[in-house]
Amino acid sequence: MELLDKLNWRYAAKAMNGEKVSEEKIANIIEAARLAPTSSGLQPFEIIVVKNQAIKEAIKPVAWNQSMITDCSHLLVFAAWDTYTEDRINKMFDLTNEVRGFKNEGWENYRQMLLGSYPQQDAEENFNHAAKQAYIAFSAAIIAAAYEGVDSTPIEGFDPVEVDKILGLREKGLRSCVLLPIGYRDTEKDWLVNLQKVRKSTEDLVTVIE
Repeated sequence: MELLDKLNWRYAAKAMNGEKVSEEKIANIIEAARLAPTSSGLQPFEIIVVKNQAIKEAIKPVAWNQSMITDCSHLLVFAAWDTYTEDRINKMFDLTNEVRGFKNEGWENYRQMLLGSYPQQDAEENFNHAAKQAYIAFSAAIIAAAYEGVDSTPIEGFDPVEVDKILGLREKGLRSCVLLPIGYRDTEKDWLVNLQKVRKSTEDLVTVIE
């Protein structure tokens, strides 16, 4: 299967060569993330696409000086909502009604249930929930990048407070949760490039309950 072949090919590139990824491929990767499922369909996150080299240079020191930050083609920053609000929830429900062209009683009841729940919860609890949704889209982007024959490197090793300052995310009600440099592997500098992929066996990973 082509997709599985691509997933066997991919790995977390530890060095990139600076070659630019086509905007078409980037658009496909972002579209895969946009189409990813999220809890209640709220999509409680945004994706910041950093092409500006100066911004990448500013982020690198607060991301453990990892070279992929500056040597990638595009740096995707997944930033989750800092909390759920009535306005944010209503906006997504209203969009659904607009796109589908009708209102559904069950759907509207579900809206009211969420409005009576999420906004009253602790903001940190809400952020953690939103970040989990961002990770679903993040995973879709990784898979899409592999499908496009493009390398990516999942990065959690960074100071989110500093990245938020650099990108002005807190003012937008967002908090960075994970980074994804997109580019092409540097086969001469990447120590991981020729090492065999290691994963648990299916037997160790999966329990089937008949």
